[in-house]
Amino acid sequence: MEIVLAQLLPLANTIFWPFCRIAAALAASPILGEVMVPVRTRLLIALILALVVQPGIPTTPAIDPLSLAGVAAVAEQVLIGGLLGFMFHFVLSALQIFGAIASSQMGLSMAQINDPMNSQMGDVLTSVMYVVFILLFFGVDGHLILAHVMARSFAVWPVGSFAFDLGTLKHLAFAVGWIFSAAVALALPVVFATLVVQVGLGLLNRAAPALNLFALGFSVTTMFGLLLLTLLLPSLPAHYGRMVEHVLAVYDQLATQPVDSKGAR
Repeated sequence: MEIVLAQLLPLANTIFWPFCRIAAALAASPILGEVMVPVRTRLLIALILALVVQPGIPTTPAIDPLSLAGVAAVAEQVLIGGLLGFMFHFVLSALQIFGAIASSQMGLSMAQINDPMNSQMGDVLTSVMYVVFILLFFGVDGHLILAHVMARSFAVWPVGSFAFDLGTLKHLAFAVGWIFSAAVALALPVVFATLVVQVGLGLLNRAAPALNLFALGFSVTTMFGLLLLTLLLPSLPAHYGRMVEHVLAVYDQLATQPVDSKGAR
């Protein structure tokens, strides 16, 4: 029994570090990191992925998890995993912002429904965009892409070699700005079309002041916005693919930063 325990302890030490990184990535990732996924299920998936990727991980230094160096290594793995999961959350945030902008322009922001996946209230169009994101995420094997990125991260950032510098922060700042630019680019057709409708209704109000344009304009704007959304939905998969490619490009930029003599990127 003592021989078996002596053999299992080094194996548990090598699995512990990838488990911390993968668990943090899943907690910050879209869909798997939401409230609808139980924590036990998420931890079980992280343990299975850690067992799968462990043979391909470079040799990890012998670090006592209960020491000060072990606490620093755990924080490092959580930071890297959270960064990877947060990068994939950018695409979901762009679609949700697009839904919020479009619903406010169409007059649908007043319609609030319960979102059982996040246990909060939200407008209808944002919830629809979330469902569309789930379908696109699994339709393009987004879960496999996320698993591949997590496995590759151990070759790019081995345990004990990650360093946050100004280059990393700059890439993250540009990525956050990209969220809003992508959302605005998606919502521009709806915003422009509803603006044209409202200008036309304003001219109609000047020509016929007796018309009740408040009730008429609300329904016309909503119907026109829904028509445009119907025309935009077929192009969403292509936009989603380009956004995922952008996220992977940001990851490649972080992974290929030059390393100095001290090991910092």
